[in-house]
Amino acid sequence: MANSNEVTQDFLDSVQYQPESILQYELVYGEDFVSPGGKALAQEMIARLALAPGSRVLDVGCGLGGSAFVMAREFDLKVDGIDLSKNMLEMANRKLTAYGLAGQVNLEWKDCLQLDCDGFYDAIYSRDVFLHIHDKSRLFSVLHAALRTGGRLLFTDYCCGPKPWSDEFTDYVREREYDLHTPEAYAGLIENAGFTSVTGEDISARFTELLQAETARIAEAGMEASVREKLLDSWQQKIKRSKTGDQRWGFFTAVK
Repeated sequence: MANSNEVTQDFLDSVQYQPESILQYELVYGEDFVSPGGKALAQEMIARLALAPGSRVLDVGCGLGGSAFVMAREFDLKVDGIDLSKNMLEMANRKLTAYGLAGQVNLEWKDCLQLDCDGFYDAIYSRDVFLHIHDKSRLFSVLHAALRTGGRLLFTDYCCGPKPWSDEFTDYVREREYDLHTPEAYAGLIENAGFTSVTGEDISARFTELLQAETARIAEAGMEASVREKLLDSWQQKIKRSKTGDQRWGFFTAVK
């Protein structure tokens, strides 16, 4: 990793992405997905890239591969998916084999701060991943270099309101080792890396709607009562933080 503040693979796989936790997230978000909105939102976001068939996309933090599989099946795109969680990738590659998409999708363990593929991708896509990365300046510089001229960046990520935060939100961010910014500050970081046509949108209202729908799914999911109660509490806390403005959700696009 770039520095001692960066989250490591060991931290991710031992704290947030243990195999049983990944399966629980998949029950909430839908088959192959571990990010808000699941397949429906992935389809919407990928369509907004407006890429020609055969374009090459880098999916940063590909998770279980859901978005990459949609890109290949529904948009005829070539996708390289990378993730820092080995637990996630092990499951994702089993799915890749079962779906027979190895010719269009490649999933591998890689640190996105260590990319060495200048001018290679037509687009870079990511869903709620960059919150784990503390060196945002280096992140966007590396992503900018990896895109061809005219290439597009599109991602969603957890954001925050201005400080001071509530004690509960401060503890939440510290425990997860997240690095969060306001949507406005995030857009500035992207521009500073040399991107143009930068858009940054606070979509927290939609985040709250998704959380409420996901809460209903958790209540009906086939899982142990203790697990269900733990997830329900986690989602209700996220709804509370979103409504108070501490926790926000951002949608960003940019062009090289």
